[in-house]
This record gives sequence, C-alpha cells and structure tokens, in this order.
Amino acid sequence: MKKIYFLIALSLIVCASCNKKEKTDENVIGKPEVQVNNGQFTPEVMWSLGKMGETAVSPDGKQLAYTLTYYSMEENKGNAELYLMPTEGGEAVRLTTTAASEFNPVWQDDKTLLFCRDNDIIAMDVKSKNEKTLGTVENGLEGFKLAPDGKSIVFISTKQVVRPGHIDKLFDGLDKTTGRINEDLMYRHWDCWVDEYPQIFLANFDGKKVDVDNATCLIDSTFECPMRPWGGVEQYNYSPDSKTIAYTCRKKTGADYAHSTNSDIFLYDIEKGTTRNLCEDIKGYDQNPVFSHDGKYIAWESMERDGYESDKLRLMVLDLTTGERTDMSENFDYNFTGISWTEDDKEILGVVNYRGMDEIFACDPATKTFRQISHGYHDIHGFELVGDKLYADQVSIQYPSEVYVYNLSDDKAEGKKLTAINDEVLSQVRMGKVEEHWITTVDGQKMLTWLIYPYDYDSTKVYPALLYCEGGPQSMVSQFWSTRWNFMVMSGAGYFIIAPNRRGTIGFGTEWCEEISGDYGGLCMQDYMRAADFFTDSVKQIDKERLGACGASFGGYSVYWLAGHNYDVKGYADGRRFKVLLAHNGMFNFEQQYLETEELWFDNWDLGGPYWDWDNPQIKKSYACSPHLYVDKWNAPICVIHSEFDFRIVASEGMAAYNAAKMRGLEARYLYFPDETHWVLKPQNSLLWHRNFIDWFDSHLK
Repeated sequence: MKKIYFLIALSLIVCASCNKKEKTDENVIGKPEVQVNNGQFTPEVMWSLGKMGETAVSPDGKQLAYTLTYYSMEENKGNAELYLMPTEGGEAVRLTTTAASEFNPVWQDDKTLLFCRDNDIIAMDVKSKNEKTLGTVENGLEGFKLAPDGKSIVFISTKQVVRPGHIDKLFDGLDKTTGRINEDLMYRHWDCWVDEYPQIFLANFDGKKVDVDNATCLIDSTFECPMRPWGGVEQYNYSPDSKTIAYTCRKKTGADYAHSTNSDIFLYDIEKGTTRNLCEDIKGYDQNPVFSHDGKYIAWESMERDGYESDKLRLMVLDLTTGERTDMSENFDYNFTGISWTEDDKEILGVVNYRGMDEIFACDPATKTFRQISHGYHDIHGFELVGDKLYADQVSIQYPSEVYVYNLSDDKAEGKKLTAINDEVLSQVRMGKVEEHWITTVDGQKMLTWLIYPYDYDSTKVYPALLYCEGGPQSMVSQFWSTRWNFMVMSGAGYFIIAPNRRGTIGFGTEWCEEISGDYGGLCMQDYMRAADFFTDSVKQIDKERLGACGASFGGYSVYWLAGHNYDVKGYADGRRFKVLLAHNGMFNFEQQYLETEELWFDNWDLGGPYWDWDNPQIKKSYACSPHLYVDKWNAPICVIHSEFDFRIVASEGMAAYNAAKMRGLEARYLYFPDETHWVLKPQNSLLWHRNFIDWFDSHLK
C-alpha cells in the first residue's frame, strides 16, 4: 500500500511488462491545443499536460535529452517521444515522431543517443536524427545500461514461469482453457498474475550491434532482478572498469517471497562468471548499488529489519578492499535514496524525505555528516549529477514535472528552472494557494499539515472543505503531483483541502513513522480528527458544516474508520464531523484482507500477524480496529471506488463496504473498474474517476 514518489511512472512500466504488447496503430499522439476557461484547473486540463519522463545529460554536460508523454482521451492512451535541449536553456527539439513510445535514453557519446522502442535498442545521431537498430529482445525489453567502456550492455527482459510437470500434464490438449492451478503463494503481485519474472542479461556491444542472441543471464534460478513491482535499471550498476556488475535480488520464491523483504546486493564477476553476496547478514531490503568513481567503494540503500518494508532507508557503504561496511546515516534519522557519488568521491548525494518535501542532501563519508543542497516547496523525484551541476526532476503541489538545475556547492537553493513543458497551459490557470501549518496534536506533538485554498478564493465567502487521508501508510504527504489525487483539481472544484502528515508518515523521524504500526485506530486517527477540527475552527472561510473526507489505500481504510467514529462529535451541529465520504481501494475487513493480500510481510508487520493468533495481545488490538466492526455507527453518505486488478487490497473489500452501506440504508455509490489496478491509469477511466469525485462531493457539500 506504499506510495513511492515515482509510483505512477514505474507503475506504467510494470503494467506494460505484465501484459503482452498490443500492436500499435499509426496514430501519433501530440501536444493538444488547450484553452482554459476562467482560470479553473479541471481534470480535463490536467490530462492535457505533458508528462516529463526520463532524462539524460550528455557526457560533456551540454545537452539534455528527455522523454515527454502526451495523452489522447479519444484513443485512451499516451505516447512518449524524445526531446533534446541545451542545458544552458533554450528551445527543445523533438527527436522522434512515432506511434510507439520511446524510453530509457542513454548517451553513447556526445553525438549519439541510445534508447528503447518496443523491444528494440536504437542508436540515434542527434544532429541528423538518423536511427539504427542495434538489437531486438524478443521476450520483451524493460530497459538497459551501457558499460563505462562501451563494450557491453546489461538489459532487462523476462522469462516465463514454467509449470511443474505434474501440473503441466493436466493442460494437455487444453489450449483454450483459462484455468490456473497454483500450489504455492505469490502467484500474483500488486497488479499482475506472476506468469513471468524479470532478469538481467549481459550482451557484448561492438558499437554497431548488441549481441542479444548470445546474452548471458546473470541470475541463477527463478529469482527477480529487478524486483517487482518498483524496480528498474537503478537496481544494478557496472563497476567503473566494466569488469563487475552489482545487482539487487531477493533470492526467494513462493511463500518465502510472500513473507520476506530480505533482498541483497550481489557482485557478478564478468570474466570469472562468479557471484558473491555483499550483505548476507542484513535481513531487510538492500537495493540500488552504486560504485564510487575510483571503484574502491560501493554504496546502496539498506533496511535493517526483515518484513518491515518501511524501515529507515540507510546509506550503506562497503570498502571493497577491506570488506569494512559502514552505516553512514546511523545518526541521520531520514531515508536516503537515489544515490550518486561526486566525481571526486568526496560526497555521496541522494534524495531525502524531509519534513514534507523531497530534497537533495549530500553526505560526507569521512565524517558521516549531511548537508542540504536543495530547499523549497517541492518534491525532487531524482537527479543526475554531471560535473558540478545537478539536473533534477522536480514537482510541487502547484506544478508537474520540470527539470531544475542546482549547483553542487548550493546550500538550500531553490533551483533554476530549465524546461518549460507546460508553461503555456499553466499560464492560463489560477492555482490554489498552498500554506504550511504545524499544528499541535492531542498528545502535544507538532504535525505538518498542508492547507490548500480554493482557486477562486474570496475572503468574504465561505467554502466547503475536504480532509485528505494519505495512503501508505508509511508515506509522506509531500509536495507531490499526481493524476489521481491532485490537490489543484480539488482546489479548482472550489474546495479547501486539509492534508495532514499524520502519525506513520515518513520524513519526520523514525519514532513518528513507527507509531502507526499495530495501532491503526490510535493516534493516527486522532491526528486526522485534530486537523479537521483545528482548521474548521480557525479558518472562518471554511464552512464547518460542509466537511468531507477522502483517501485511498490506507487512506481508504481511514475513511471507513472515520465513518464508524462520526457521531456525538462536539462542536458540529448534528454531531457529525464529516457530512460525506469517499474511499478508494481501502481495507474494510482486516480478517479478510489478511487472507486475500499477496505481500504477507506487510500485514504481519503492521497488524502483528494472522487474526487467528488470539493469544497475542497485539492481534486483538490490531484487528479490533477493522472498519467492518463499526458499520452500525455509519451515518453519512459514502462513495466506494475499487478496481479488479488491485491485488494488494482486492475488489471484494470495496464491494463489502458498499453493500454494508446500502444495507444500512445509507446513500451510497460504487464506482468499479474491471481493468484498473491499485491506481487508475487509463486516461478515460481517470477522467471518469475525477468527474465522479467532484460530482459526489458537489452533490452533498454545495
């Protein structure tokens, strides 16, 4: 249920890899003509914006290549193309115009850009735009990396799961059957049936052709690399001398995989064909290895505890000569991700989830001290360091991805905007004001809460408000931009939005994050109610009697829980804090959820284990917070949304919640997507989602 800052981009890649590619037609989706009415940011305007994808700076630091996706509502899909612009600023040039999407740009040299299109690895002369296909990966291509010496590549492809012989014989002559037979766990994951698994392959490259046919698979047995569902090319790297490859792998399958987060960093010697584990004694997630430029060290992201997917992401560094391993962030209480070494190897850079923002920090490995480089109201998804310049993919609540430039020597700089992908459209929009508030919780702590104003705000008027409940649960209400939960769309519909970083969110220290595990009905829910009461009492422009609540995943659970604790509330005219509710893909019945989900480590950690372990006091406490136990207290209209291909929280959870509301005689609505996942990714489905969202709240709060 975790929301990762690059969630949607990776989800699109994963979804594409889990299904057979459809044959593309010849229609090329381009930039639409957009006219904004009255400055209002609507769902339709949101989907007209271009979406920045991957970026790559040329070795000389003079050119920036990036992918940019535009969407067609009529065709119900998007199309990514490659663009090129000077890093000093200026007009962008479109490099490709195809019906297929380009991805994974990698510079071979200052004149030649490599990239993927469908299953092909392609080289382009960026001046002439002439292309040449270097190799085709028949089993599907998800990305690649080029060796520092340019003589090989490592690409990601998939292998099919082979049924055991005693099962396979049952399918003899049944080529049209749709039946599935499983005898182990982890037969589905997030949004895919596990019919295939990704692995990495090493292929020679002579500068003209990638020898795909004779590629070597680096992973033994049926293990994943990269790991589903989030992993990509960041999960492996070449050494500077191109002689070894470090990669991430969780060498588990079936029930073992379903119960464990124990992945490791492995080092593959290309000449010898041997592999060794660098962190066998670390029991949590170890991932995303990066070599120092001198090849003496390797750094990676490391979690300490097995089964806890939201453990602190530590910066771990290994001396490859002595074998000494150091936790650089032992005195730094924040996650450190997206590792990059400076050219002189004197600092290690990364993105840190920090007090409501995602910022670039630098670590001095000699002293294990950290300094902040970027600063502002934004999220930085990732960056590329070339020389002393950092090219960052940056968003905020008020704008989608653009590239910003920072200097390595910066100290809390706001960055310089380089690209201008959506300026033409956004110049026509009046975005809602965003305020940072630190409010006092019921136990005297300080909690960051964002308050977003209606786009047409007039201080002489009053407006309805929505309490936004974050998913995760261990994720931050940051300065994120999304095509699902978009605060500017809510603002454009005429609402205040109250968005608290309640107990359990990351970015505020380990203690704050871990207070939620095993206590889903405790302080985290008090934090929500406190935030709602604080703003409805202190902001006179908020109509206290027109307050709604919404959320997805853990946020959907939160809405269900709040629905059952929405009576006899002091200070509200009818004793109801919330007059209307909307829950997307939320947990409703904990006992059923435990048996239906696939990543069992999650419920084992956050709930304490299986519900039948009634001798365990933690089990009794956790499962007593299940929303289905409080349906008799529900008293407000509720809209339930769920999707069939959500295998984290399955669709029956939403159906049960909706049915319960109807049986209680409440006004209720059920929006069901038979072809969506934990997220709503298809353009027309998303537009329906947003129209339904606005209509539901408008009909009850306006």
